[in-house]
Amino acid sequence: MSLQPLVEPAESLSVDEVRRYSRHLIIPDVGMTGQKRLKNVKVLCVGAGGLGSPALMYLAAAGVGTLGIVEFDTVDESNLQRQIIHGQSDIGRSKAESARDSVLEINPYVTVNLHELRLDSSNVLELFAQYDLIVDGTDNFATRYLVNDACVLLNKPYVWGSIYRFDGQASVFWAEHGPCYRCLYPEPPPPGMVPSCAEGGVLGVLCASIGSIQVTEAIKLITGVGDSLIGRLMVYDALEMEYRQVKIRKDPNCAVCGPNATVTELIDYDAFCGVISDEAAEAARDSTISVHDLKRMIDEKDAGERDFMLIDVREPVEWEIVQIPGAVLIPKGEFLDGSALEKLPSDKQIVLHCKVGGRSAEVLAVLKGAGFNDAIHVGGGINAWVSQIEPDKPNY
Repeated sequence: MSLQPLVEPAESLSVDEVRRYSRHLIIPDVGMTGQKRLKNVKVLCVGAGGLGSPALMYLAAAGVGTLGIVEFDTVDESNLQRQIIHGQSDIGRSKAESARDSVLEINPYVTVNLHELRLDSSNVLELFAQYDLIVDGTDNFATRYLVNDACVLLNKPYVWGSIYRFDGQASVFWAEHGPCYRCLYPEPPPPGMVPSCAEGGVLGVLCASIGSIQVTEAIKLITGVGDSLIGRLMVYDALEMEYRQVKIRKDPNCAVCGPNATVTELIDYDAFCGVISDEAAEAARDSTISVHDLKRMIDEKDAGERDFMLIDVREPVEWEIVQIPGAVLIPKGEFLDGSALEKLPSDKQIVLHCKVGGRSAEVLAVLKGAGFNDAIHVGGGINAWVSQIEPDKPNY
């Protein structure tokens, strides 16, 4: 879909800017006018992580005049495999500040606005209203629905991307001209059904592939060239090195952009998406222990004072990275299909753990339903164990 340019051109380019952007200026479809539009636009990037890193760097290099960065996290060593806007010396720093410094090193002519906050229903509309275009680099469903609904309510174009392991997706949502994110995904997946990148992993360079598509789409919208991905979903399979497109149609029954919309204001998106299922939350309510409780139980077991079975419900590749002493690996999937139940003793208490506690809570609900009423799980999972009990072990 070809659209009119998103913004008017800036008044002029300086001599230094002409030198900097010369390879853009000699592209007939961009030229001086297109570069002036880039200079005049205000783009907000939600997140400075895997997708936000290449997006921010290429938006800056392209000459976007004003870049906003929404980010409240700090740089962790595990980020550096894919979040290339940060470096070794940035570990422990604010991601927003680290990203700003990298952006200004790439292009000092960019104005960078930092928004070091957790985006939610109370602040998103006021923030988005200050920008012409939203680029989404988030990795969770609650924020994606929040961003989408805010963009629909404000009539802002929304450039979206998603990554997982070797697979990526990208599209542009703009309710005035086509479908929104809810037209593609009317409801979030059930809690725990789709692992996050922190649970399932992501090929680092995949972020660059999808992030560059997002920036390409942003530049096309800003300058009014080419055909936008509005109404199309780009799907990338890095293992097969294959791109394919899926047409997306505007849903006449869409809850937020349809003619009879039922979502006319922002909602509680954490509740809408759910971190864990209601069953898991109920099962874990009075059956969650800390890693210090677990350490005490292990010491008592070693002393012959008690007995229990500690089960790690992560995947085998995670098990290879780090384990809690005495744990037995039985992946979550074996509990969901029922095959794990026959492996469990009836005369011992079952103690579950995963990486951070979400998956073990879901398995706990399964066990409670199967009659293992004294089963418990470890809040914080192995991440908490490493940070609080065995800090010499690797975290991931």
